[in-house]
Amino acid sequence: MSNQIKVSATFSVSPKRIYSAWLNSKEHSAMTGAKATASAKVGGKFTAWDGYISGKNLELVPNKRILQSWRSTEFPAGHLDSHLLIKLDEVKGGTKVTLVHSETPEGQSASYKKGWLDFYFKPMKSYFQSKE
Repeated sequence: MSNQIKVSATFSVSPKRIYSAWLNSKEHSAMTGAKATASAKVGGKFTAWDGYISGKNLELVPNKRILQSWRSTEFPAGHLDSHLLIKLDEVKGGTKVTLVHSETPEGQSASYKKGWLDFYFKPMKSYFQSKE
């Protein structure tokens, strides 16, 4: 059975700023604190957290949403990629980022939810505060 995780946070920068950072190797690495490769093209492949995460871009709506296939090195052999939707909504004072991560392997949802908060949202807060 597939699982779905939904987490969100607000950052004091524009949707364009987060969109471009997410899809840029150097900035994605800087905003998470771990090596990443990224692509700003549909079908483009990416990695994050020194290869722990990999996938490809399925849909890109500039400054609004990113849909990616996503898997970690902890996925069981033969498990299909999960899907990660990154929604960027402009709000007063910045951008609300909502991550909807679906089709993760059974029993892994809780650790990925914690991971999004600890290894993405927390370092992103520091990164974007220091840049604006």
